[in-house]
Amino acid sequence: MAVSTDVIGRALPVSTVDVERGRLAFFATAIGETDPVYSDLAAARAAGHPDLPVPPTFLFGLEMAGADPFALFTELGIDLRRVLHGEQSFTYHAVAHAGETLTVAPCIADVYSKKGGALEFIVKETSISRSDGTVVAELRNTIVIQNPAQNTEVPR
Repeated sequence: MAVSTDVIGRALPVSTVDVERGRLAFFATAIGETDPVYSDLAAARAAGHPDLPVPPTFLFGLEMAGADPFALFTELGIDLRRVLHGEQSFTYHAVAHAGETLTVAPCIADVYSKKGGALEFIVKETSISRSDGTVVAELRNTIVIQNPAQNTEVPR
């Protein structure tokens, strides 16, 4: 099933997330971060932070905190077994810290296909901001959907 370009520009549900110190420290440990500034409050404060700073790639997981992070796929009839994470990029504007509430606002920026529709791409852009509206970061995520039945290329 082809993803319609009609979804380009569609705002997805906005969510708010409380950034918890324990979750940040767990994430830092899980990714192998050894800098204590990400897991030890005293080290973070000694480095000039008011609390534990958010590790850079932590922001990607915030979208999963929404009520139904896979609702778009269900709505579009996309089989999750055919979905791949294609690419991720981050543009940072400010450091977020434990104790802050962040707003996660995703939207669909682009939809396109390749290989005769065998591969479809959904590009999602997400703005993450503080409760005062200050943008912390902008994320760009490319999702790949495999549609093997659409592959019309002749194998070599």
